[in-house]
Amino acid sequence: MRPLVITQNITADGAIEMLDDWFDPADSPADQRAILQRDSAACDAILLGRQTFEDFRGYWPARTDDTTGITDELNQLTKYVVTSTMTDPAWEHSTIIPGDPVEAVRDLKQGESAEISLTGSITLCHPLIAAGLVDEYRLWTYPYVQGRGRRLFPDGHRERLELLEHRAFDSGVTYTRWAPRKD
Repeated sequence: MRPLVITQNITADGAIEMLDDWFDPADSPADQRAILQRDSAACDAILLGRQTFEDFRGYWPARTDDTTGITDELNQLTKYVVTSTMTDPAWEHSTIIPGDPVEAVRDLKQGESAEISLTGSITLCHPLIAAGLVDEYRLWTYPYVQGRGRRLFPDGHRERLELLEHRAFDSGVTYTRWAPRKD
């Protein structure tokens, strides 16, 4: 069974919605890039909501000065886009998921392949978290208090997590991997 991994950039006060400039996706120090590359190597598909997909499509494919490798990686990855309004994703290796995302992700997870990564896409994260479909959370916490913005977990959601990994970087950013506890 394929694992679904949510990877998010998050502020110290828990916001994943970027309303201020607290995160630059093209500017990660080498020690952070090493973790990003390790995690990326375990993934062969990315799951996105329409808005995040459009944000990615409008930013990454056109980059010619990308030294991070993210552009090349995203161009090659299988991309699943959950949307009821888009008919042509206009980005190679992209597939539209027009129906119920919970059922679609249950089906995607049945395959025998690498991880499916979900990033951004707050509206999509909430029903998948609530349905218990997330196998791991990878959180990049930035030393910034935004004071507003949507959160990763839906209101009222409760879940015990097990810490799998924790790293702190000179930049003040921390990286944590969490898995739902099976008890």
